[in-house]
Amino acid sequence: MSMHLSDFNELPSHVWPSNACREDDGTVAIAGVSLPEIVEKYGTPVMIFDEDDFRSRCRDMAQAFHGARNVHYASKAMLSTRIVHWVNDEGLSLDVASLNELLIALRAGFPAEHITVHGNTKNREFLRHCVAAHVGHVVLDAPGELVELNEIAAELGRKQPVLVRVTPGVDAHTHEFIATSHEDQKFGFSLAAGDAWQAIVDAHQANNLDLHGIHCHVGSQVFDADGFKLAADRLLELFARVHQDLGLQLPILDLGGGYGVPYLADDSELDIAAIAEDLLTAVHNKAAFLGIEPPKVVVEPGRALVGPAAVTVYEVGTDKNVQIDEGRYRRYLAVDGGMSDNIRPALYGAEYDARVVSRFTDGHQKSTRLVGAHCESGDILIPDFACPADVRTGDLMGLAVTGAYCYPMSSRYNAFTRPAVVSVRDGRAELMLRRETIEDLLSLEVMRDAD
Repeated sequence: MSMHLSDFNELPSHVWPSNACREDDGTVAIAGVSLPEIVEKYGTPVMIFDEDDFRSRCRDMAQAFHGARNVHYASKAMLSTRIVHWVNDEGLSLDVASLNELLIALRAGFPAEHITVHGNTKNREFLRHCVAAHVGHVVLDAPGELVELNEIAAELGRKQPVLVRVTPGVDAHTHEFIATSHEDQKFGFSLAAGDAWQAIVDAHQANNLDLHGIHCHVGSQVFDADGFKLAADRLLELFARVHQDLGLQLPILDLGGGYGVPYLADDSELDIAAIAEDLLTAVHNKAAFLGIEPPKVVVEPGRALVGPAAVTVYEVGTDKNVQIDEGRYRRYLAVDGGMSDNIRPALYGAEYDARVVSRFTDGHQKSTRLVGAHCESGDILIPDFACPADVRTGDLMGLAVTGAYCYPMSSRYNAFTRPAVVSVRDGRAELMLRRETIEDLLSLEVMRDAD
């Protein structure tokens, strides 16, 4: 059992949104807005985003990497038109990984020239939208895509700027990286096999493509610069070859995302300023050693910006003890959501910090499993945590750091509807995404004509 804090009433400041606090009456508020009051208005489950927390993280990342446009918010982590507006207000660039993500960004008025488009398989419709919208960059991911994009750009009378995605043989996860060829994956062109060089040559020779640089991604939940530096070191060798053999000085080195966030009270917090300084210094020094101009380093944080900005609030339902073997029992607390709004624990074994947000708790801690309301034994949000014994049916339970990959990966399993999403700032709450209804589910039904 993981015991994160002896006082369950305390909110770990590096895990919960920066404007979260527990009030004198025991309720939790974010940005001056009571979470129970939000629940009263919008129901549960409900996702609550601290707008200023998100904006502050955008500014910190922009300062660390020497310019807001060098930071591309990875919209796959969480996307809505409101979040697109926040990103645009802060001057960041934007990454999309599907046609619909692109269309949402454009509908929100985001400048297309600051959008980079990803995806391991982009069909002609997707590529045509990219070229027609004048997106900043399309990241090439396969030989056939390169050919197809060149043809579409020719048809539309454009020269499309592109990056080539390279798998540099670096697999970085949290504090470990394996400096071996991690080639067996669906993304990018292999550096070791020579596919990356061929893609660079082909992109350079394509009449309607404009090669601007190289892209890579080394892992997720990374808390140091080592993996990024190793990837940059290998890719800068490729930059030098491009300069020597093709006479090109590529201006962009996109090192992707993967910056980590703490999910639990005893997790360490990311020092993005130190990581950025370490990484940028390494790139500058390696470029100087190779005798080339250092490229502009671009990064693609998603989780690191939006993850800690949100909390999901549930209502506690069933509370029961289950015998797991002779003389041993496990306490199960069930909430009114689960794997339909947060699949990450079932999919990845993700861990979360949970707190009662509707009152103070005063009971001794008890080993507890927090589960969802779905018809799956694997619908477990927290397998085992130290939960106050006085938590009861009707309490409101908040899970922190749910801003990334929860809503985008949500489903309608058991005909559950997706939760409401609310933003808070300066004592005000605003609905970002309304709760789905049964009418939304039934609207997709195609009724047969009566015989």
